[in-house]
This record gives sequence, C-alpha cells and structure tokens, in this order.
Amino acid sequence: MTLLIMAAGNGSRYGALKQFDHLGPNKEYLFEFSIYDALNNGFDHVVIITKKQFVNDVNDYLQNRLPKNIKIDVVAQNIEDLPSAINEKFDREKPWGTAHAVWAARDYIDTSFIVFNADDFYGADAFKKASSLIKKYANEKLYGLVPYSLKDTLSNHGSVSRGVCKVENGLLKKIDELTKIKIDGKSIIDLETNTPLTNEEQASMNFWICDSSFFSEIESYLIKFLNKKSNIEKGEIYIPLVIQDMIDERNVKIRLTEPSSSWFGVTYAEDKENAVQTLKDMTLNQKYPSPLWKN
Repeated sequence: MTLLIMAAGNGSRYGALKQFDHLGPNKEYLFEFSIYDALNNGFDHVVIITKKQFVNDVNDYLQNRLPKNIKIDVVAQNIEDLPSAINEKFDREKPWGTAHAVWAARDYIDTSFIVFNADDFYGADAFKKASSLIKKYANEKLYGLVPYSLKDTLSNHGSVSRGVCKVENGLLKKIDELTKIKIDGKSIIDLETNTPLTNEEQASMNFWICDSSFFSEIESYLIKFLNKKSNIEKGEIYIPLVIQDMIDERNVKIRLTEPSSSWFGVTYAEDKENAVQTLKDMTLNQKYPSPLWKN
C-alpha cells in the first residue's frame, strides 16, 4: 500500500517551511511519525510531493533513515506541469493547489493510496482505519476519508480553515469549506460566515483514501479550471473541490471511517511548542521509539 505526503506548502502563517521543521525529540520532521505509523499498518511505498529545490535533500534524508525494504519516491510539484490538452503557458509563481500536488504523483502510483498533509499529525489510529478500509474494499474502486471531530482540530492561537463534513449513511455528501473557524469562549464560530458550530461536526483534515483513477479525475478538473481565465492568476484546485465534483456529477461514493482520535497541527508558530511537547510525551510514554528509526 502507498502513502502520498504533500510537503510543498509555503507555511505563510507559520512563518517557515513547517513540513521541514525538526519537531521530534531527535529532530524528526512531523511527517516522519506519520510514515512510522503507516509502515506499522502495512504500507510499504512512500511518495513525497515537495518543491523542486528540496527533492534531492528529502530523498537522501529518507533513504538514510527509513527501512531499506520501503520504496521511496520524492517528486517535485512544478507549476509548468499541466495536462497536454493545455497548450498555453501561464505567468504564475504560486502553486496550483493540493489537487495539482497529488496529480504530480500520477507516474509513481498505480494502486489505491492515502494522501495527507506533511504538517499535520494524524495518529496511528488513522492509519489503522485507512488500512482496514483499503483491505475491506480491495476488489473495488475505493474513495474514502478519515475524519476528525471538529472541536479537536482547532487552534488556541487564531482562526483555522476546515472542511466541515455532511454525512449520510456513512457516505460523504458535501464539504463546507469554512475559512475562519475560531474558539470564542465556550463556543465555536466561523467568523467569515458568522456560522455557529457545535461539538458534533466532523472535519476533513485532508486524510483521503483514493483509487488510482483519481489522477484522471484531477486532470479533467484541471482542464476545466484552466479554461477559465479568472482562475489563472490566483486560483487553486483543492482536493475537496475535485471530490465534491465527483460526488455531484457522478455520484461517486466517498466512504467515511469512524472519526479518528488524535490530531494536531502547526498552523501558527505558537503551535510549535505544543507539537514539540506532545511528541516528546508520546515518546516518553513509548508510543514511539527513540530514535524513531534504527538505521
């Protein structure tokens, strides 16, 4: 089984490239703990999407640390890498978004895979749930999501963007993208829409389970997106947009696991202290070995 890690973000609110910040007790990157949990749940192929200038360094770093039986591919997300149906070149510096980052791995994955953010900690339970779902639907095209309770994904240091899930009979029906969710006393509110929220919502933290056909789904969406001139300067294509299009246009089933239990992220620089302490505590409690890798 394959895991695809998105590590090409700019970290504007964090103030640095948080996916390559040494947060672990032995200066591990946060996504190394996700790799460790994935390997313990049957995954054996790691694909990292990052910026072109980091490809060689990340590849050398992982080759020297991960078990030798694990296949590793480190792939650049290039702005110029677009479907052959698009003949125009665009004057743009900003990446095209998370869906385009996934599409960059199309030549490296031909099986079901999971995709997630490098700068989030998902916990071993998420990988166990994803592995079980992939095995359960081994003979079908599987799309799925490991959700989290919204209340467990917020920051005490500012507002966050979250995809709030609407679920029917264990299937994802819609994701509402709320961009300024904040804890307000004992309440949770989206400041952008003035929408009050409860403690019951499930949130997408971009932990997706995908069939390899997702690459062609993204390509079709990319072509439609790039044919709209208003999208060219600043528009981005996010994974949930493609997923929602699949649900709406072709009634594709997106299966949800039960919500996972332990997530934390590093949206703001102030979140770093909590991340470092949490990883230290889990290591001291022997949830992770120290050092993480024995190589």
